[in-house]
Amino acid sequence: MPRLIHALAVLAVLALTAGCASAPEAGRTPAAGGSSERSGPTARSGFWVDPRGPAARQIEVWRRQGRTADAALLKRIADEPVALWPAGEADPGPAVRAATAAAAGEGRTALFVAYDIPHRDCGQHSAGGAADADAYRRWIGRFADALGAGRALVILEPDAIAHIVDGCTPAEYHDERERLLSEAVVRLKARPHTKVYLDAGNPSWIPDAERLVAPLERAGIAHADGFALNVSNFQTDKVSREYGVRLSGRLGGKHFVVDTSRNGNGPLEGVWCNPPGRALGTPPTTATGEPLLDAYLWIKRPGESDGECGGGPAAGRWWPEYALELTRGSAG
Repeated sequence: MPRLIHALAVLAVLALTAGCASAPEAGRTPAAGGSSERSGPTARSGFWVDPRGPAARQIEVWRRQGRTADAALLKRIADEPVALWPAGEADPGPAVRAATAAAAGEGRTALFVAYDIPHRDCGQHSAGGAADADAYRRWIGRFADALGAGRALVILEPDAIAHIVDGCTPAEYHDERERLLSEAVVRLKARPHTKVYLDAGNPSWIPDAERLVAPLERAGIAHADGFALNVSNFQTDKVSREYGVRLSGRLGGKHFVVDTSRNGNGPLEGVWCNPPGRALGTPPTTATGEPLLDAYLWIKRPGESDGECGGGPAAGRWWPEYALELTRGSAG
């Protein structure tokens, strides 16, 4: 089933231990400060790099174990800015506040994903979300408050619109979902330096971009900075860029961003969950060569499992060997 699936953001965070994978980083409060060694990637993209992300901590483990070559490869992930997915169904404030403060200290922009919509992922690998509409309003309000006056970019609710379009989310939830998304856009955009991009699935999921137009409009795209494509998926830069330009044309010229975290080798036909042989894609950058395309971003955290498939751990768990496979696929 070619769905955009991201790691569960609700799992508790476990520390890395020698030879073991950690739980997802979604709810972990990042360390303040950064590393001057990352001046290249951050200068290229302008986004903050978490110096204690899962890849960085895995590097420390592998160095202690003598796996120095593997540790060096994993720097391809650790040295790049990757989105933080604050835990759903819990207060996102501490994680958002810490990351925003750390980014501000370096003059960077913090990159986030808001992922707690009720009836999330219609019961699939990343099922869950807020208990009801009021719980979601409280959650997104805490998220927005924690952003303060810092510079931030928020990808709003992966899957939510596309699951309306493909019918996976039952029809009785559509109106509420679109209303909640519209309110969330307004709430987040009330922060002075926050950009918001509504998720719009990917080209293989909803091939006819026209079908996304009306629900995106009802969900408040007019008040957002644009839309996001290919989150947690593998569509190529070219395919995503062309699709985004077409959709933009139906949305009054709205800009967009593309997730390139794992699309270096494109998709594997028929396999959307932990497909083998994939590679890291274009490193995060705002230099896209397309005026409507604001940035290539690593929104999905490379190395986090899509679910218990292909030998992977539960959705959202850090899977170091898969991360290593992605780096090897992109080595050249």
